[in-house]
Amino acid sequence: MPFIDLSHAIEDGMPGFKMRDPDGNLTEYTARVRPFLTHEQSRVFYDGKAEFEITELTLQTSIGTYIDSPYHRHAGMRDIGQIELDEVILPGVVIDARGRAAWEAVDLAEALQGLDLRGKAVLINFGWDQYWGAEAYYAYPFISRPTIEALNAAGARLVGVDTLNIDSARDPERPAHTRLLAESIFIVENLCSLTQLYPHNEAFTFFAVPLRVVGAAAMPLRAFAMVQ
Repeated sequence: MPFIDLSHAIEDGMPGFKMRDPDGNLTEYTARVRPFLTHEQSRVFYDGKAEFEITELTLQTSIGTYIDSPYHRHAGMRDIGQIELDEVILPGVVIDARGRAAWEAVDLAEALQGLDLRGKAVLINFGWDQYWGAEAYYAYPFISRPTIEALNAAGARLVGVDTLNIDSARDPERPAHTRLLAESIFIVENLCSLTQLYPHNEAFTFFAVPLRVVGAAAMPLRAFAMVQ
């Protein structure tokens, strides 16, 4: 069966999220990938007969293509380490929401009516991955409150987007994170290449398996689809 990679690579200096510092300035966070021990440095441990590199990775867990656990928004709810495999390997459906404007609240409630979403990963394609690495990526469309309620009512198990955030960064209530995660509907952000799924819509399995890290609120992952 063919596979479609839906993840951005984790790499040194990659694009990350931005947060405003107490002084009002914006800081962009990123990942650092560097040798902890180089091949050359390791040779002495093996009498020059072998060499290895050990890599050190430093990042915030909400970077790249990543999944949010309920604990990300709600203290006391399940964290990444408590997610079961059958909760993040799911039949998938992709929703076309391309052609929207930055900061547009996109109402998909009507489009979702009649779709069988129960127990599925619902992947919303804004086409925003085209701006990955550019300043335009930080101003994006997001799902509306009626859409959030429609996804919850339809029994979606996971909702993914190809934008920086499923919520507007301008809305401090963060309604999608608040409502969906309260119902243990996982959120995956910063997906890519969702247009490749259209020929296989409702005929693919979505994999969003994170490292099993106890106490983590979110975690990068290698998201991909297995198509029939």
